[in-house]
Amino acid sequence: MNREALFCDGTQDYVIPAEPKANEKVILRFRTAHNDVEEVYILIGDRTYSMWRTRSVGEFDFYEIECQLGTEPFRYSFEIKKGEQICYFNRYGVSDHREDYYAFVIVPGFSTPEWAKGAVMYQIFVDRFYNGDPTNDVEDREYIYIGSPAAKIQDWNQLPASMDIRNFYGGDLQGVMDKLDYLQDLGVEVIYFNPLFVSPSNHKYDIQDYDYIDPHYGRIVADGGEPLPEGAQDNIHAGKYQKRTGDIRNLEASNELFARLVEEMHKRGMRVILDGVFNHCGSFNKWMDRERIYEPQPEYPKGAYVSADSPYRKYFHFHDNRDEAWPYNGSYDGWWGHDTLPKLAYEDSLELEQYIMDIGKKWVSSPYNVDGWRLDVAADLGCSNEYNHMFWKRFRKEVKEANPDALILAEHYGDPLDWLQGDEWDSVMNYDAFMEPLTWFLTGMEKHSDERRTDLWGNADNFLGAMRHFMASMLTPSLQVAMNELSNHDHSRFLTRTNHIVGRIDSVGGKAAEEGVNKAVMREAVTVQMTWVGAPTIYYGDEAGLCGFTDPDSRRTFPWGHEDLELLEFHKEMIRIHKEEKPLRKGSIKMLCADRNLLAYGRFQGGEQIVVVLNNSKELREVIVPVWLAGVPKRGRMKRLIYSYEHGYTTDYDEYIVEDGEIVLNMGRHSAIVLKPVQTPELMI
Repeated sequence: MNREALFCDGTQDYVIPAEPKANEKVILRFRTAHNDVEEVYILIGDRTYSMWRTRSVGEFDFYEIECQLGTEPFRYSFEIKKGEQICYFNRYGVSDHREDYYAFVIVPGFSTPEWAKGAVMYQIFVDRFYNGDPTNDVEDREYIYIGSPAAKIQDWNQLPASMDIRNFYGGDLQGVMDKLDYLQDLGVEVIYFNPLFVSPSNHKYDIQDYDYIDPHYGRIVADGGEPLPEGAQDNIHAGKYQKRTGDIRNLEASNELFARLVEEMHKRGMRVILDGVFNHCGSFNKWMDRERIYEPQPEYPKGAYVSADSPYRKYFHFHDNRDEAWPYNGSYDGWWGHDTLPKLAYEDSLELEQYIMDIGKKWVSSPYNVDGWRLDVAADLGCSNEYNHMFWKRFRKEVKEANPDALILAEHYGDPLDWLQGDEWDSVMNYDAFMEPLTWFLTGMEKHSDERRTDLWGNADNFLGAMRHFMASMLTPSLQVAMNELSNHDHSRFLTRTNHIVGRIDSVGGKAAEEGVNKAVMREAVTVQMTWVGAPTIYYGDEAGLCGFTDPDSRRTFPWGHEDLELLEFHKEMIRIHKEEKPLRKGSIKMLCADRNLLAYGRFQGGEQIVVVLNNSKELREVIVPVWLAGVPKRGRMKRLIYSYEHGYTTDYDEYIVEDGEIVLNMGRHSAIVLKPVQTPELMI
């Protein structure tokens, strides 16, 4: 039995329809080598059913069975027999024993937005992208945050300081508007914004007001007040900041600018995802008002820190509930113990829960019409596990009712299986089934650049094991929209990881992040990013060669006028290939061969195939790739779409002979190649 030829997944070639509704019939398909097996059975619970061989295409036979779905998740796997040989097939692959943990799963009625499947996304950390409106810049000493005043950085190219949270470079939404032509030319289809709501930090994960875009990102039409004097210790007299972030005219003008930005992006065929931080807020938040920003403003109710009679008191858990603990009761729970990040006490306040549900609906509805939410550390609401699941079930229901085409992505570390059952999140930021395994394989570095592991560098077994396990934790519609990043705001830049330096900006200095980087390895990573299952997501500046150790150094400003033009053009070419080749959106994926520092895999859908090969070693290498396993005809030719090597890349035309289902490639050092058949075979399975 040719076990390598056995194949099935959850794509539209093997589950028909791919996203069935409740009580619908579905056709399930399984692939074997031609005339190679005697029986194929589908295993459903404790029952076994024979499948029928319905067609033969090229080197393969296809078996089918029609199943009636109900309303509950439908789990299945396969048993294959040839003489005395018996094996099993599930989402992990072929095994000698039945393993129900990795069974295929269909959740009737679950689907993810079609626009998000394989979409090219782009993450923007707004303060560091582009300053389009200097009139809204944070001013020196405009307010105090964590014991020191906010600062306006005058030099756009200055590296972030180790304590960077209150340093502002001036990037804003007008800057994004000004650079839409750039993003469109790059090929971006979706923009994911780090938080935009009123917040005192440059990262804005400490929300001050969920209802409004921060005027420092938006519009300041009513200015006034003064910055704090030298030596000020609190914000009670931060008149300028209070005016800028509290005056309804600034807040409404900022929301209007954001609505115009989204409208313009939609006109260009681009989508928008907002960052939702709902496990905690910030000490500046109007509900808490630990910083006494709203206390002098009579139009705002008193915050829970200021008054025991605050309408928001139940939004937080106070340990000291004596009347004499107010005013200025600091005994509340902070997220991970940080008093600047008050935990939201959902289980104690139905009003708070409803408020956040309304926020979830507000921004995906008119006039803002946002296309989805990215949910910050979503599994950690700080409540019971039971409540957490209930909360996200309701959040999904409310958001999808407001905008059925909205995407709900969650940040999550570890196995997401429990959260991806079809009734909570659509998918995740794909750390475990993309960023981490690929980083270890290509660089041997941990994603924060905190550790170097030579045993994992080039370790194909580790890469495949991690990918198979964590991909099996996601339903196929979830995999197809998973956010596949190489870098982001929390981790080191991928290009920096290629220099193998362990450290952070405060230990080794910012210049070390740029020393000895290997752009060839970066191009390998981009090649995988643009050809793997999911939504390839570029962290702003990665395409321009931006370096940086982990937070805050990964939040450097975009190098306008100093871009690495070769790397930028390579991104454009890979994005073009990703968008032009149908299998790269929603097609199947199959590993063709793997060895030390070597990966080869195929993507295929409806008779079209793409083959990707990587040589991550420092040596020239001859590689034999069994492309027939991806559906490529056993005799013919394949053409090169792009080839990246040690000193650059090329899109010049070249061909490779397919003989007996294999191609032979001479791969250069740290190289990657993308291939497709010269003539698309008429193989519609």
